[in-house]
Amino acid sequence: MTRAPAFGVAAAALLLAGCASFSPDGAMGPVQDTLRQHLGAQATVPRTDDDQAAAQQRAAQLLAAPLSPEAAVELALLNQRGLQAAVQSLAATEAERVAAGRLPNPGFSFGRLRRGDELEIERGLHFSLGRLLTLPLAREAAAQRLAQAQAQVAGQALQLAFDTRKAWVQAVAAEEAVHYSGQVLQAAQASAELARRMAQVGNFNKLQQAREQAFQADAALAVARAQQARTVARERLLRLLGLWGEAAAKLQLPTRLPPLPAADTLQLERPGLEADAIAQRLDVQAALADARQRASGFSQARVDRFVSLLDVGVVRNSSNEAPTQRGWELSLELPLFDAGAGNVRAEALYRQAVHRAAETAVNARSQVREAYAAWRSAYDIAHHQRDQVLPLRARIAEENLLRYNGMLIGVFELLADARAQIAGVNTAIESLRDFWLAQAELDQALVGPPGSALSPTATAGSPAAPTVEAGH
Repeated sequence: MTRAPAFGVAAAALLLAGCASFSPDGAMGPVQDTLRQHLGAQATVPRTDDDQAAAQQRAAQLLAAPLSPEAAVELALLNQRGLQAAVQSLAATEAERVAAGRLPNPGFSFGRLRRGDELEIERGLHFSLGRLLTLPLAREAAAQRLAQAQAQVAGQALQLAFDTRKAWVQAVAAEEAVHYSGQVLQAAQASAELARRMAQVGNFNKLQQAREQAFQADAALAVARAQQARTVARERLLRLLGLWGEAAAKLQLPTRLPPLPAADTLQLERPGLEADAIAQRLDVQAALADARQRASGFSQARVDRFVSLLDVGVVRNSSNEAPTQRGWELSLELPLFDAGAGNVRAEALYRQAVHRAAETAVNARSQVREAYAAWRSAYDIAHHQRDQVLPLRARIAEENLLRYNGMLIGVFELLADARAQIAGVNTAIESLRDFWLAQAELDQALVGPPGSALSPTATAGSPAAPTVEAGH
């Protein structure tokens, strides 16, 4: 009969412990699934040394040709060291999950007491009954923390992907601006030379010659500014791609941005955009997970108030003058000075998490509406520039050329029209760039600002799921 409690405790421990082991993919499975869901099948992040070797080979293949936006994102995920450092942190979080799912270590006590000629030796084996009874809750909380860490790493990877796509657009637009400004400079140099010769034969006055020289000087200044902007954009892209040295020198970019998509290939009207964002944004999901964890912690705090103060143990006392004593002991700490402070704190944290989840959902809907409005405006502007402004500019240039050949206008009017056409082309390049940037912003708004996927207090404790309506 004296062994029954020990056997009972051991059996309960085995039932509560279950199996907690490390995952073969280093807890990267959910991260890779999230990346493939939002970025495509090529979105992978290396974790092991073998993955790194394969990533280097793939990076060399990508750098052998002008980099497309999809290739730039793939290269950044393979090569960016900051992301790889975040991936390694998942291993530590998973170790905490495995440790939380295993049995608490038993304690052993030994005592040697002497009273006269009597020698008494006490041996005890103790288990923390509180930790044992709350093991399922601790295991669930650790799993939720791991899920939050996975969401944070996935968010960081998505943030890198969105930043890389925007940096690629900026860099390619800068390349195109340098190329076009160079053409303008050549035309300005030719017109300045023509003005100089015409001034020599008396067909141009000093004012007209000075205007052409000023145009040439302005064109040279525009080239210098475009080259500076290209350097800044290219370096930002290199940082996001994690390239340096010879690899950075191999980076090739297209000379022009992708053309504006046709209207029938885009879904211009999107009434269900807010509901889609609430369903898939990482920051909303993280806020909900945080609230659930707080709710779990609230329940656990109410249980811990009583059971965590219990210790149960097996005792065996032997003496040289008496038979050996065997039995078990139960100790209880009286919670006279607690007054339920831990329970009140857990409830407050839970209610705080619920309000934060609701705030995150409200902000998410607003951000999606704002990003969609900017995207739609950018498309309309770029479409207007391509289909209305540029054709009109080209038609005016053709008509002026015909009038110049017919000697109806002079060289000065023809050059002035050429300057206006240059401004129109620059505006068209900027409008196309703004559309692709707005597209990247909208894609990011639908996934959420990954940097806020986890609130700073989410890792401090534990968390019934709040009710956040998924859009109307």
